Formats: sequence, structure tokens, C-alpha cells
Amino acid sequence: MKIVTWNINGIRTFKGGIKKALDLLDADIVCFQETKVTRDLLDERTAIVDGYNSYFSFSRGRSGYSGVATFCKDSATPVAAEEGLTGLLTNHGGAVGCYGDQGELSTEELQLLDNEGRAVITQHRVMCKNQEKTLTVLNVYCPRADPEKPERRLFKLQFYKLLQARAEAILGAGSHVIVLGDVNTSHRPIDHCDPDDIENFEDNPGRKWLDSFLFGRNEEGEEDEEGDEEPVGDGKFIDTFRYFHPTRTNAFTCWSTLTGARQTNYGTRIDYIFADRVLTEMQFLAADIMPEVEGSDHCPVQAHLRCALLPNPKCPPLCTRHMPEFAGRQQKLSQFLVRVDQQALGDSRGSLPGSQESGEIRENLNPLETGNGTGKKRGPAAEASAPKGKKSKTTKNAAKPQGNLLAFFKPKLSQAAHLCEAPQNHLGNGQDCNVVGPSQGLVVENPSRQEPAEGVDSEKIKELQGRQEDSSSSNDVRSVAAKEEQCGNGRATPTEDDEAATCPKKEGSLGFWKSVLRGPPQPPNCKVHDEPCVLRTVKKAGPNMGRQFFVCARPQGHASNPQARCNFFAWVDKGK
Repeated sequence: MKIVTWNINGIRTFKGGIKKALDLLDADIVCFQETKVTRDLLDERTAIVDGYNSYFSFSRGRSGYSGVATFCKDSATPVAAEEGLTGLLTNHGGAVGCYGDQGELSTEELQLLDNEGRAVITQHRVMCKNQEKTLTVLNVYCPRADPEKPERRLFKLQFYKLLQARAEAILGAGSHVIVLGDVNTSHRPIDHCDPDDIENFEDNPGRKWLDSFLFGRNEEGEEDEEGDEEPVGDGKFIDTFRYFHPTRTNAFTCWSTLTGARQTNYGTRIDYIFADRVLTEMQFLAADIMPEVEGSDHCPVQAHLRCALLPNPKCPPLCTRHMPEFAGRQQKLSQFLVRVDQQALGDSRGSLPGSQESGEIRENLNPLETGNGTGKKRGPAAEASAPKGKKSKTTKNAAKPQGNLLAFFKPKLSQAAHLCEAPQNHLGNGQDCNVVGPSQGLVVENPSRQEPAEGVDSEKIKELQGRQEDSSSSNDVRSVAAKEEQCGNGRATPTEDDEAATCPKKEGSLGFWKSVLRGPPQPPNCKVHDEPCVLRTVKKAGPNMGRQFFVCARPQGHASNPQARCNFFAWVDKGK
């Protein structure tokens, strides 16, 4: 069997669908972390994947946050599945059980630990050396400790202790156990690209917990006085990657996308597959990281076992196929609006759960049209479904496309073209045109209601008013709109004498906006590479929040790497 874990940093980021990613990984059990999806946002294409059965845990407090999901091939259907570590979220049969000692935590603390959707547990039947065993897989996304939030550091340690108690309890009940996922702690200096404070590296609380959880050998292969390798930890589980690759360096699973650190392999190894000692030594064939697989700031981790999975004939209740929104039990609004043939509805229950029949989809899209979308009248068979005496009526105009709303306000050029045929016409040449040029400073729509503008000849206005009375007011408005539309669309090229058709100049407004909206400052060159820097903004809360600065544009890397980012830094002055 093959098992894979991957922090995907958002399950909805797979543009081609999750099916393509599952087929690429080609594993019997695939565990995702940081799905960033809540139940109301989970769509059917993600929840129901052909050939797989899935199990989700969602964040209850924040949308687009945390979340894990386990996808099992139909040939690896589990016998039990459970959400969370505490058992408080289990209100159905088919739970895994074995919760261990939770006495140190209150009920409120236990509820908070499970409310962020950080664990899904599946239990499988496996065949090991002609003996049927159970294998329990704990898919976890451990919290990150924010240095500025002491409560989150405590939350992370509580989650670690709860995870260890649950895993050891299941192991004590006779099942093999695999704990995998994003643990958010690098165990040894070899698992970190640039460990700071190397002397106190192991004093980190998360690393101390890993020492108590794991049983391992020293990566340097040191031996004790009797010649045996000195164990690193005294726990009941083994880091399977280090079991097969005890001294491999630069083996990382997470990189910063903001600094482009993946290009220089400047990362950490915080994604693991842990397994109990007996299972690791007897059944594991290989374990490795998959840095060649992109699509997230993490890479997958895989393991191969010689034991074979035995599928369960029925999916546990936690499976997404049993959710009302995907099992066809949830009523749709269309059932209250469209008359449905009850006999046909009963025959359609064998279709894909949660899917809509083609006829129902057509009714929802346009109840007045047929399924081919041609806009023709409904046939007799379609009208028969309507109540008697209330058949839908269609007119000859029903097939015509609906006009644009702007057509009710914009005049047609053909109606206004005869009012000002020649572009050289202007006031005073004996032609009727209701637009006064900029030199007169007045546009007349209804001359009888206009007051003379300052600096305008009153005799000329009277002459204009007399001409306007001979023409209809509708033609006046249409002529103005038509002339403005011609100017705005570039269909008329005004001359110097054509004061009536002159369009407003944009040079002044462009100059104004250029003076107000300044672009980003010119980036300086870094001192080492003599290359243009990149502009960044401080987003961390504090006195410098919102300030901009320049840094080297190259990806982050070790100080000894000449291809990595240099230490150039410069603040952007507010006045520039």
C-alpha cells in the first residue's frame, strides 16, 4: 500500500479539480492539511470523487482557515472514521474510540482544540503476513506557535499532548498506528535550513515533545559503551523518513513563498509520517519527500508498506457521501417552484447523490424555454405539466433578444444626422444647430428657460431663441446627444472653426491626476548584485506597519549562497 500526506494550502486552489491531484499522487490513502474550506463552501466535485471516499474536518470558528481531509480509494475504504481527537464531535456510529487520558484538560479546552478542524482519524483492515490487523491513520494539522501570542503556544502544546494520548491509546488497544501531517516543528538541526541559536535549539517546547513522542537513532550514528546506537528519544513512534535516510541533508518540505525560498531550497522539514515501531520495522518498505511536486508552499511526503489493504463494503457515517447535501436527501428550492413527476422522481434516486436531473436544470435556467436554449415555444408535452387553465402564454416578441438598457437613453445616429450634416456648420452661417461653441459659453436645450451666460451677446441669444422655437424640443436633445456621442467615440474630427463640435480636452485632467497619483518610487540597485530591488510593505502590527522598504529581489537563501538574496535594505521616504 501507498500513503501520502500533503499540506495543500487550500483545496479550492486546484483549478483542474481534486481528482487530477489524487490521480497524480496515485496513493491508496491521501491525507490533506490546510484545506481552508468550511462545510457550506464544500462543493460536490470536491466532496464526491469517482473512485474515492472522503472524510473532512472543518473549522467551526473561521472561514477559509485550517481544515483537513482524508481521501481513500474504494479499495481502501475504512471500517471506522472520526473527526477530531477528543471524541466530542462524534455523534454517530462508526467511531474509532480509544481516547486516552484527557484529565489534564477541561471540557472547554477540549472543545476549542477540536473546533479548528485539525484532525481526521480513519481505521482500516490490513493483511500483514497472512494475518488480518487494523491500521489507524491520524491525519493532523498541528497549530503554529505565534511568538507574539503566548496563548497560541499553550494551545499548540495542548494539541501535542492530546495527540500523543490518543495515538498511544489506540496503539495500546492493539491497532497499528500512523500519525502524519503538518506538525509545524522541525525536529533536529538537520531538518532546518538555518537553525538559529544552535546551542539552545533542542530547548524548544515543540522539539522536546517530539523527543518524548518519537523513538529514533542519533543521525550521527553515535554508539554507547556497549556498541549499540544511542537512542534519541524513548517514545513509541518512529520518524519514517529518518528511519530510511538518517543523514540526508537539505531534505525540506516547506518553503516561504513570499521570499521565493524554494528556488534556493531554504526551508524546513515539518511534514512527517510517524508510525509505531513494529509497523515501521516489519512493514515499511520506503519513505521519502516529494519536492518535485509543486502547487503549495509544502511538498508531499510518501511511504510504501508491504501490507495490503482490505476494503470495507460500506463507508462509515462520517463519509461525505452520507452528508444530506450530497446524498440527495436535502430538498431543493426548485421542488417548490416546478411541478415534478413523482414517478420520475422516484426513478431518479439511483443517480449520483446531490445531482440535478437534466430536465430540472433546464427548468431552473429558463422555465419558458426548452432544453436546447433556442427560445422557441414550449411543445405540447411541456405545456401539459402546467395546471389547467394556466398555460404559459408566449408572444411573437418572445424569441427576440432583449434590447440594451442604454437604447432607451442614447439617440440613434440616423435620427440626428440630418440636424447637423456638415461638420463645418456653426452658428451664424444660416444653418440650424442647437449647440453653441465654447466661445459663446452656452449650450441651449430649452432656450425659453435659459438665462444668458456672462459675456454672451444678448442679441445673438435672441436670434438663437427664435431659431430654436421653429424646431421641436426632441430634435434639440437628440442633436446634442448625437454630436456628443460622435465626439466621444472619435467619429467626428472637429476643425478649428468647428466650435460646435469641439470635444472637451483631456490634457488638463491627465496632468492633474498625474500630479496627484504618483507611481511607486524608482527602485535602487542592491549593493552586492547591482540589480534593481523589489518594493515591500510592512504588514506586521507595530510602529512601522504600512511603511515601504526595498530589499534585494533575489530569493531568500543561506548567507553562504552567492545566488541568494543579499542583505540590502532601505526604507522608502514618505516625501519621495
